[in-house]
Amino acid sequence: MESMQPLSVTVQIELEERDDELLDSLARQLLDELSEGPVDSVDLVRSGPAPAGTKSAEAVTLGALAVAVLPSLLPKLVEFSQAWALRGQGRSVKFKGKVGGQEVEFEGKAEDLQRILAMLSATPSASPSATPAAPTSATPSATPSVQPPAPPETSPA
Repeated sequence: MESMQPLSVTVQIELEERDDELLDSLARQLLDELSEGPVDSVDLVRSGPAPAGTKSAEAVTLGALAVAVLPSLLPKLVEFSQAWALRGQGRSVKFKGKVGGQEVEFEGKAEDLQRILAMLSATPSASPSATPAAPTSATPSATPSVQPPAPPETSPA
């Protein structure tokens, strides 16, 4: 039975050329759009008190959003965020969170994510010996590699 507890995921916007003002603006735009989309909650990632002399009470991590989403809706979040990124030039999104007890960092297609989720639900206590080789569309951070199974090889006709 699927857990009805939302997953905590960080959505990180990346730009080809670093522009802090644009990155902040884009994060707030995506936040507004996600708040009307398939998520339980979304907010800017807070990184503690703001530096002295600034107007804000809290510092935020530029381009990062904290998202709570039901596991079944995670692929929709990926599709939505990637479609949003494609509307502009030179931007992409990465996803970081804990899925099936594993820290996962993901940048790829929603279909790849669905394979990862299926694999993690089939092996709830994934260990280094239970990790298949696969494309690098998903790379966990500081944990054993949990990646989608490699597509079946096809022979030329």
